[in-house]
Amino acid sequence: MQNIRYSRYLKSFVIFMDLAAVAGSFLFCLSREENLSDSELELNLFTLALLLVVWLLLSARTALYNIPRTTTYTTLLEKTVSHLILFLFCILLIGKATLNEVISGYKFELSLLLFSSIILVKTAVFLMLKYIRKKGLNHRNVMFLSDNQSTCILRNVIAERPDYGLQVYDYHGDPSDGTELKKFWRSNGIHSLFVPIDYNLPDRADDRIFRLAEQEGVKMIFVPSVGSMDFNAFSLSYFDTQPILQPAKYPLDYFANLTLKRSLDILFSTVFLVVIGSWLFPLVVLLIRMDSKGPAFFVQKRYGYRNEVFGCLKFRTMVVNKESNSATTRHNDSRITRIGRFLRKTNIDEMPQFINVFLGDMSVVGPRPHMLAVDDRYKPGISRYNMRSRVRPGITGLAQVKGFRGDTGNMKLEMKKRILADIYYVKNWSLSLDLVIIFKTVYTTLVGLKK
Repeated sequence: MQNIRYSRYLKSFVIFMDLAAVAGSFLFCLSREENLSDSELELNLFTLALLLVVWLLLSARTALYNIPRTTTYTTLLEKTVSHLILFLFCILLIGKATLNEVISGYKFELSLLLFSSIILVKTAVFLMLKYIRKKGLNHRNVMFLSDNQSTCILRNVIAERPDYGLQVYDYHGDPSDGTELKKFWRSNGIHSLFVPIDYNLPDRADDRIFRLAEQEGVKMIFVPSVGSMDFNAFSLSYFDTQPILQPAKYPLDYFANLTLKRSLDILFSTVFLVVIGSWLFPLVVLLIRMDSKGPAFFVQKRYGYRNEVFGCLKFRTMVVNKESNSATTRHNDSRITRIGRFLRKTNIDEMPQFINVFLGDMSVVGPRPHMLAVDDRYKPGISRYNMRSRVRPGITGLAQVKGFRGDTGNMKLEMKKRILADIYYVKNWSLSLDLVIIFKTVYTTLVGLKK
C-alpha cells in the first residue's frame, strides 16, 4: 500500500514546531528575569518541561493534530484557538501551584507570544501543505468502487481542489475479482477506497472486498447518496451500547446560538444602514430614476425561514417587465439597465436586503433565497433541498463564496453542489464561519471577482 511514513514525519515536525514555539515563548519571558539563582533556574526549567507535557496531553483531548486533508483554515483556526485558551488556563494553574514568578509576572506577554507564534506556525504549515499538494507532493492515491451522482460530485470536487492532495486511479476490472483488485491496489499504492452506500455486489462480494481492504490496509470511505438517502436527517446516538438514529439537531437549533446570530444581525444591519445606507441608498435611488422609468426598489417574493414567503428587497436593475418573477437572469440579458449592470457587478443591488435583515426576514449570512419559481422547480427533484429553510436566508452564503452562482453550466450538477454547500452551512454553522464568509464576500466585491 501507499507509503505514508512521510506524513508521519510531517506530523512529528508540526508537533516539534509547536513545542518549540511554547518553549521559545517561555524562555523569552525567562530571559527578562535578572540574577536568577541556580535553584530558580532549575524550577523554571522544570516548569517548562511540565508545560510541554501538558501541551501534548491536552492535544490528545482537543485532537489538535487530527487534521484531515479537507480541513479549512477556519476549522484549523477554531481548533487552535480553543486549544490555546485551555492551555493558557493550565499555565495559570501551574503558575499558582509552582509559585513561578515568570508566569505570574509575564502572563500577558506569555499569552501574546503563545497566540502569535502558534497561529503563525499553524498558518505557515497549512499554506505549505496546500502548496506542495498542488505541486503533486504529499498526495494520497484513491479509487472509486463504482460511480453514481454522489461520487460524480465527489470526483468533481477532487479535480477542482488539487490542494487536497488526492489522486484518483480508475479501476476498469471486475470489482468482485479479489485477486485483480488486490493487484491493482498494490501496484498503484491505493490508500483509500470510496464506496457508494447504495452499491451492491452479488453473492456477498462486498463482504469479501471489505475484508480484503482490511487485510491490505486500504481505508474504506462510504459515500451516501444525496438523491435517495436522508443522511442529514438523523444523528447517531446510543442506548447503552445499542446504536440508534434519531432526528439531528444542528447548531442554530440551539437557542443560545440562534440568539447570538440574531443579535449580531441586528448590530451589523443597524451599523450598515446608519453608516453606509444613509448616504448610499439616496444616491443609488437617484441614479436609477435618472437611468430608466419605474420604481427604484424591486420587491420579489421568496421563500424564507421555515418556508415562509417574504418580500426580498433589491435595487431595481432591469427595466420593468412581466417576467421578473418567473424568468431568471440570462447571459447578456437585454432587460438589465446601464446602471443595473454596475449595481449587479458590485453587488450593490443586494444592499437593501440589510433592511430585511433588520426586520428579521433574513440574516447577513445564510443560504441565498431563490425566487419562488426556482424553488418550486428544484425542490421536488433534489433530496434535502428543504433543509435550507431551517435557517434564515442570507445576503451572502457559503455557496456564493465558493462560486456556486446562477443558472450556468450543468445545472443538474451545479445546483446539487449549491445545495450541498447550503446543507454543510446548516450542519456546521459557527460564528467564525460567518465571519469568514463575510470577509470573502467583501474581498470578492472589492476585487471584482466573478465566477
